[in-house]
Amino acid sequence: MENLPAVITEEEEEANTKFKKLISTLPKEKGTTVLCQYQGFWYPLSVLRGILYVQENFNSCPTDIFLCSAPKTGTTWLKALSFAISTRDRFDIENNNPLLTNVPHVLIPFLESDPAKIPSINRDTHIPLIATHLPFSALPKSVKSLDGTKIIYVCREPKDTFISLWHFMQNWPMRLKQGTTTTEPISTYFEKEFELFCEGKTMGGPYWDHVLEYWKKSLEKPESVLFLKYEELTKDTLFYVRKMAEFMGKPFSRDEEEQGVPEKIVKLCSFENLSNLEVNKSGKHDTFEIDNKNYFRKGKPGDWKNHLTSNMIDIMDNITKEKLSGSSFCFGASSTANI
Repeated sequence: MENLPAVITEEEEEANTKFKKLISTLPKEKGTTVLCQYQGFWYPLSVLRGILYVQENFNSCPTDIFLCSAPKTGTTWLKALSFAISTRDRFDIENNNPLLTNVPHVLIPFLESDPAKIPSINRDTHIPLIATHLPFSALPKSVKSLDGTKIIYVCREPKDTFISLWHFMQNWPMRLKQGTTTTEPISTYFEKEFELFCEGKTMGGPYWDHVLEYWKKSLEKPESVLFLKYEELTKDTLFYVRKMAEFMGKPFSRDEEEQGVPEKIVKLCSFENLSNLEVNKSGKHDTFEIDNKNYFRKGKPGDWKNHLTSNMIDIMDNITKEKLSGSSFCFGASSTANI
């Protein structure tokens, strides 16, 4: 029997028409992938529909914990650590843990990219974790109200963020589907993407605005927003694992401390361990059609030194200085991170 075409309801057709009309009015930029500017930030066309859907339809629960970040700032690591912390009473940390056989993005879906998976996940009080790359201002109203919900945000030094994003996007399937490949020399293409990043025309960008929205909110409501820096998390992972557990309402007990549970979580979620798991060496994420290995490239701060010219470094640093002026915020690890 032939497969009959799916019946499109009047409501779905109206939604499609509304979406197409909106898209036609948005500014667009064609770099590694096609981006649209919506509410002051830039998003891939492929996820914009999901963003609109959750903004209109998603209602959070008081138990929800949102893992927020701009792309390529430590998201995979944050997901792994949060999952291990919140489920340690359900799964053995060293044996048969879901992290051993699943890339973290499968265990904790993205709000805007996997909206169909969210209802069953965020109602599970044992795994109240939901991830998103949305800036704070673009979150659904029920999340932005911070009425019981909590947010853990991680940021990364802009130069490292750009380099990580650049490498990742070379393997982005939508880049090929949208015809965004180029015959230009790789150096020319790299320079173009650098310029777009500096102009804020990158996924979830402007990056500095993304960071500052969460930073300011963490100052206003520190009991609801835990702000982390990738560099500090790398420098003293154990300290921040304990800090995350306390913030999530699941502090380590004396018995757990004596059994070395925090240390076991750090080891399980380390770059060395996760990147060498078979699932992360040969598996593929169904939603994004991306090889899991692309989520684990280097994992160490400072790789920008191997890629950026002195002129690029000056440009990025000057933009960062200008963007952060008057905010009291600075990137990188501080000397008082573990006090």
